[in-house]
Amino acid sequence: MAARPGLTTSKVVDAALELIDEQGVEGLTLAAVAARTGVATPSLYKHVANLQTLRDHVGVRVLEDMTDWFTKAVLGLSGDEAVAALMHAYRAYAAKHPHRYAAMPMDPLHDELQKAAGTKLIEVMLATLRSYGLEGSAAIHATRRLRVIVHGFASIESGGGFGLPEGLDDTYDQLVRMYLTDLRGQS
Repeated sequence: MAARPGLTTSKVVDAALELIDEQGVEGLTLAAVAARTGVATPSLYKHVANLQTLRDHVGVRVLEDMTDWFTKAVLGLSGDEAVAALMHAYRAYAAKHPHRYAAMPMDPLHDELQKAAGTKLIEVMLATLRSYGLEGSAAIHATRRLRVIVHGFASIESGGGFGLPEGLDDTYDQLVRMYLTDLRGQS
């Protein structure tokens, strides 16, 4: 198979994301990406060192997408309105892109390739919480609580784990209100 002209790391990541969208994280292999991009598997090594490096690049892209998604949701908002918008945007991203969301790195700040993208995502979250006057460790704990609430709910929801008849939106709205009450109590 001849090398495909114009193949870049970015295009390799695009192909990987398409595969993840279609088949889940388990479907991501170098052979599948090579087939999708029209090259032999060894040709991918010009762009990614191995499958783990490709997964790391995918993680960066997911973090960047989430940062853009969250930024658009909170732009021009503050306080409870901004935090609620962020929490709803977070859940919506996970619902719209469940397989990409599953490819999100859990601890990007300790990976050199992912650190900048992870930091930007956290900065959006911290900026959204700024109007509550939380600083230092209090702001970090508030960010972690937000992540735990949304990630936990979104993960269970995408896995089909909520089988009872009550509306999921109602439950989620209750969680958002609970979190906002907690934030107001700390500020």
